[in-house]
This record gives sequence, structure tokens and C-alpha cells, in this order.
Amino acid sequence: MDSAQVVLALLDEAYEKKTWHGPNLKQSIKGVTAKQAAWRPEPRRHNIWEVTLHAAYWKYAVRRRIEGGKRGSFALKGSNSQSSGQGLTVAARSQIAASALRHRVS
Repeated sequence: MDSAQVVLALLDEAYEKKTWHGPNLKQSIKGVTAKQAAWRPEPRRHNIWEVTLHAAYWKYAVRRRIEGGKRGSFALKGSNSQSSGQGLTVAARSQIAASALRHRVS
């Protein structure tokens, strides 16, 4: 296994494989409702939706850079997709984040 394959395997592990350190990201957000994901602890603080989408975007970006994939193929438009969910329903945001996290990198 070359170094690129190791990085991709570790990235997959962080999101959906069994880990030694506790729950992976997918397990951490299991059962979180759309309403909970949209809740903001304070103004100008990130919510679960934004943090999950941020992680999903960078999973995509690393995979794309290592594998030479096409730019602009992420589920939402915009760099890092932090604010790309504006105007979407909470349910749509949850569906997009779940879909992005399921994307395999290996």
C-alpha cells in the first residue's frame, strides 16, 4: 500500500470504519435530528450541520487531490461549503451532509 492509499484508508476510517478511539464521525451524528443539527449554541457559533459539512467537504477535497478528481463535484457549490446551505430546509441540509459523508474515498 503506497502512502496515498494509506491516507485514503485513514480518511475512510475517520468517517465510517471501526476505530480504536471510539465513535467515528458517522456514528457521532447517528440519531441527530435535523432540528438538532441546525441548532446554534450562540450567534456566530457553528452548528452540527456546518461542522459535518465542513468535514465532508475536506474529505472530498483530500480524495479529489490525491486521486486527481474533477473540481466542483462536491454536493454543494462553494469553497468549503460553510454557507452553501443557506436557503435549504433543515431536512435537505441533513440529507446532503449524510450523502457527502457516505462518499467513499478508496
